Amino acid sequence: MQYYHGMAMFNHSNIALPKKIDKWLRWLIVTPDMHRIHHSVLPDETNSNFGFNLSLWDRLFGTYKAQPIMGHQAMKIGLDQFRDPKYLTLPWLLVLPFF
Repeated sequence: MQYYHGMAMFNHSNIALPKKIDKWLRWLIVTPDMHRIHHSVLPDETNSNFGFNLSLWDRLFGTYKAQPIMGHQAMKIGLDQFRDPKYLTLPWLLVLPFF
């Protein structure tokens, strides 16, 4: 079970792997840059890179996307309804799952 937690932390981290290492790793496992695309606000990108551990599944089912359309730096992530600064506070983030 700890392996899955470790992979979730790795996939959702803000680690910038060297491009050559990321390119090779993503043939087997889901890297942070690969999974980040799934959190894009663009439907075509949101509906991609579902894999949690192995990138094989996205390649097999045609949902693999190598890079976001606007690049990682310009890509918008998250939900539009929570972009208001009042929702970006610790108290709000703690109660958000109950709404």
